Amino acid sequence: MFLPEAVEYLKSLDRKHYEKILFNIRKVQSGYEPDLFRKLTGGIWEFRTLFEGTHHRLLAFWDKSENLNTLVITSHGFIKKKSKVPEKEVSKAKALRIKYFEDKNKTKKL
Repeated sequence: MFLPEAVEYLKSLDRKHYEKILFNIRKVQSGYEPDLFRKLTGGIWEFRTLFEGTHHRLLAFWDKSENLNTLVITSHGFIKKKSKVPEKEVSKAKALRIKYFEDKNKTKKL
Protein backbone atom coordinates (compact mmCIF):
# COMPACT_ATOMS: atom_id res chain seq x y z
CA MET A 1 0.00 0.00 0.00
CA PHE A 2 1.24 3.48 -0.86
CA LEU A 3 0.51 6.52 1.29
CA PRO A 4 -0.27 9.74 -0.65
CA GLU A 5 3.29 11.03 -0.20
CA ALA A 6 4.68 7.91 -1.90
CA VAL A 7 2.17 8.18 -4.74
CA GLU A 8 3.16 11.82 -5.31
CA TYR A 9 6.83 10.88 -5.44
CA LEU A 10 6.20 8.12 -7.97
CA LYS A 11 4.02 10.41 -10.10
CA SER A 12 6.83 12.98 -10.22
CA LEU A 13 9.25 10.53 -11.84
CA ASP A 14 10.00 9.79 -15.45
CA ARG A 15 8.01 6.75 -16.55
CA LYS A 16 11.10 4.51 -16.92
CA HIS A 17 12.21 5.25 -13.36
CA TYR A 18 8.71 4.63 -12.04
CA GLU A 19 8.50 1.31 -13.89
CA LYS A 20 11.91 0.18 -12.58
CA ILE A 21 10.86 0.94 -8.99
CA LEU A 22 7.64 -1.06 -9.44
CA PHE A 23 9.63 -3.91 -11.02
CA ASN A 24 11.88 -4.02 -7.94
CA ILE A 25 8.88 -3.94 -5.59
CA ARG A 26 7.43 -6.96 -7.42
CA LYS A 27 10.77 -8.76 -6.99
CA VAL A 28 10.65 -8.12 -3.26
CA GLN A 29 7.05 -9.36 -3.09
CA SER A 30 8.12 -12.71 -4.54
CA GLY A 31 10.91 -13.22 -2.00
CA TYR A 32 13.33 -11.49 0.31
CA GLU A 33 15.80 -9.35 -1.65
CA PRO A 34 18.35 -7.83 0.77
CA ASP A 35 19.86 -5.72 -2.04
CA LEU A 36 16.48 -4.10 -2.67
CA PHE A 37 14.66 -4.11 0.68
CA ARG A 38 16.44 -3.71 3.98
CA LYS A 39 15.68 -2.70 7.55
CA LEU A 40 16.90 0.69 8.70
CA THR A 41 15.91 1.57 12.26
CA GLY A 42 12.85 1.92 14.46
CA GLY A 43 10.68 -0.35 12.32
CA ILE A 44 11.42 1.56 9.10
CA TRP A 45 12.55 -0.28 5.96
CA GLU A 46 13.80 0.98 2.62
CA PHE A 47 13.10 -0.13 -0.94
CA ARG A 48 16.22 0.62 -2.96
CA THR A 49 16.35 1.20 -6.68
CA LEU A 50 19.31 2.36 -8.71
CA PHE A 51 18.36 3.35 -12.23
CA GLU A 52 20.37 5.40 -14.71
CA GLY A 53 22.63 6.66 -11.92
CA THR A 54 19.78 7.79 -9.67
CA HIS A 55 19.37 6.22 -6.21
CA HIS A 56 15.64 6.13 -5.50
CA ARG A 57 14.46 5.27 -2.01
CA LEU A 58 10.98 4.47 -0.78
CA LEU A 59 10.65 4.13 2.99
CA ALA A 60 8.14 1.70 4.43
CA PHE A 61 6.82 0.08 7.60
CA TRP A 62 4.74 -2.98 8.51
CA ASP A 63 1.08 -3.09 9.50
CA LYS A 64 0.56 -6.39 11.32
CA SER A 65 -2.71 -5.37 12.97
CA GLU A 66 -4.82 -7.76 10.88
CA ASN A 67 -4.63 -11.45 11.75
CA LEU A 68 -4.59 -12.69 8.16
CA ASN A 69 -2.29 -10.34 6.29
CA THR A 70 0.70 -8.18 6.98
CA LEU A 71 0.73 -5.02 4.89
CA VAL A 72 3.84 -3.18 3.85
CA ILE A 73 2.96 0.52 3.88
CA THR A 74 5.15 2.75 1.74
CA SER A 75 5.36 6.16 3.39
CA HIS A 76 7.26 8.34 0.92
CA GLY A 77 10.12 8.49 -1.54
CA PHE A 78 13.19 10.57 -2.24
CA ILE A 79 16.44 10.56 -4.20
CA LYS A 80 19.34 9.50 -2.03
CA LYS A 81 22.45 11.60 -2.52
CA LYS A 82 24.70 10.35 0.28
CA SER A 83 25.71 6.90 1.46
CA LYS A 84 23.44 6.99 4.51
CA VAL A 85 19.68 7.56 4.52
CA PRO A 86 19.15 11.06 5.97
CA GLU A 87 17.72 11.04 9.48
CA LYS A 88 15.08 13.59 8.44
CA GLU A 89 13.70 11.03 5.95
CA VAL A 90 13.57 8.30 8.61
CA SER A 91 11.86 10.75 11.00
CA LYS A 92 9.34 11.62 8.29
CA ALA A 93 8.58 7.91 7.76
CA LYS A 94 8.10 7.44 11.52
CA ALA A 95 5.73 10.42 11.68
CA LEU A 96 3.75 9.10 8.71
CA ARG A 97 3.55 5.68 10.42
CA ILE A 98 2.12 7.28 13.57
CA LYS A 99 -0.44 9.20 11.51
CA TYR A 100 -1.35 6.08 9.52
CA PHE A 101 -2.16 4.07 12.67
CA GLU A 102 -3.99 7.01 14.28
CA ASP A 103 -6.17 7.38 11.18
CA LYS A 104 -6.72 3.61 11.02
CA ASN A 105 -7.82 3.51 14.68
CA LYS A 106 -10.22 6.44 14.12
CA THR A 107 -11.77 4.63 11.16
CA LYS A 108 -12.25 1.44 13.23
CA LYS A 109 -14.11 3.40 15.93
CA LEU A 110 -16.64 4.81 13.45
